[in-house]
Amino acid sequence: MNVVALCFLGVSFGAFLGMPQAPSTSVPRSAAQPHLSAPAARFQQKLDFLKRNAQATPVQRHSAQINADEVNAWFADGGYKLPKGVEKVVFHSQTDTIVADSTVDFDAIKEGKRNLNPLLSMFSGVHEVQVTANASATNGEGQVNIQSVSIDGVSVPRIALELFVNKYLKPKYPNLGLDNQFRMPDRIDSAVVGNDSAVLTQK
Repeated sequence: MNVVALCFLGVSFGAFLGMPQAPSTSVPRSAAQPHLSAPAARFQQKLDFLKRNAQATPVQRHSAQINADEVNAWFADGGYKLPKGVEKVVFHSQTDTIVADSTVDFDAIKEGKRNLNPLLSMFSGVHEVQVTANASATNGEGQVNIQSVSIDGVSVPRIALELFVNKYLKPKYPNLGLDNQFRMPDRIDSAVVGNDSAVLTQK
């Protein structure tokens, strides 16, 4: 599962909306994205360094602080193409907690698939969605657990979330779920989420 800096931030959102587990640093995008703003370019440079350092022998112990303004600018500038149905995404964080706010077209995500289960009726049309997750990584293993999801400010029951994930997301992304554990790539050993930031350490 390819999860890096931003991916570590993005996985909480992606686990619910079907975003592939964020782009790997194995595909640097700086050359392909000459229009990146200054914050987005800083984020891209950090991704590029993480990739180069992971390939070095020996790997240099290195810590990189990823800031929310850089991640958000990178998404806004097209650093990563959002999946169909996800119109925008903005990340914020507090200690061990990530919050993702987005505008979502659920009909586009469902690709025309219908279901008569009343618990799934809320997943239709275009809405403002907020996802809150606990996130951490130690010893090279990342963990993201979805704590809550709201649609237009209304909390979504967990049983409805599980039904939505199983019906519409797992067929395309079998490893996605409300509770996610994965191997961090590029020799990232740990990740600590703080206030609008995350510190990633390679070794």
